[in-house]
Amino acid sequence: MKVTVSGYYGFGNTGDEAIALAITRELKQRGNRPLLLSETPEKTAQTYGCESAPRMKPAGLLGAIARSDVLLSGGGGLLQDKTSARTLTYYLGVIRAARLLGKRVVIFNQSIGPLSPEGGRKVASALRGLRVIVRDRGSLDTLQALGISGELGGDPALLLHPSPNLPRQLDQVIIAPRGDVTEATERLKTVTASLQAQGRRVLALSFMPAHDDAAAHSLGADEVLSTVDPQVALDAIASCGFVIGVRLHAIILAAAAGVPFAGVAYDPKVQGFCADAGAPFHPIALDPQEVCQQAYTRTAPDWNAVAEMKDRAESSFTRALSR
Repeated sequence: MKVTVSGYYGFGNTGDEAIALAITRELKQRGNRPLLLSETPEKTAQTYGCESAPRMKPAGLLGAIARSDVLLSGGGGLLQDKTSARTLTYYLGVIRAARLLGKRVVIFNQSIGPLSPEGGRKVASALRGLRVIVRDRGSLDTLQALGISGELGGDPALLLHPSPNLPRQLDQVIIAPRGDVTEATERLKTVTASLQAQGRRVLALSFMPAHDDAAAHSLGADEVLSTVDPQVALDAIASCGFVIGVRLHAIILAAAAGVPFAGVAYDPKVQGFCADAGAPFHPIALDPQEVCQQAYTRTAPDWNAVAEMKDRAESSFTRALSR
């Protein structure tokens, strides 16, 4: 079965590329042929060893959907209009196109929202009658308010595995900032300095180099790692003792690797993941002392809850692909 996957792929965001890596691997293992809609289809096809098509060229996009059996819309935080109404219009347009072409459509492991009242009405109209699988309980609440029923899945990146036999540095803390969340970055500078004063080594991890490099370099960390390769990011995380993430997939990859973490909730999806995982999370105006204390003690999430999230992520593929 050929499965077209619609998401924020090919933009150099390590988190979304982690989703792409996990989805393509899982689909292939189940005997399916993935096709990723991407901003850079040639590079995406080479990276993941699958077919890819241009996400913004109508002929290529419609052709990809037409020759597929199923459209997976997701994963990621696609159905929201916080960043811009155009983002929501695009992803709903892809969904509507697939429905008009008679294809089976599944909303796949997304976070839903934040949505304006108008955006909520558009999402409710487009999703009515579809199978909707979301990655956090907060999104289920959002769907319920829109009159849409949904199922709980899990972020596909939870299914990724670190490379074997990695050395572990428990005194190393990874901080993954986000370039546009400047208040958090300023407070994380204090966190960095405090951790270093207590003998911890700090690695700043830039998940989207074009967007996050300046923030990562500004922290004063012992090392800066800038990458768009999800396996490189995952292996770095798996080798450390604690992760502080503004970037959602820094903490998702920490959960995948079994490393304790704390999130900085610049967006409801970060709070939603941490709440579901039983992990600490902080507002943008975080308390550096509290964050440092969690890093010192390596405050753990509820690992049973994380295991359940992984199970839901795996079973979501069976649910999405079955009729």
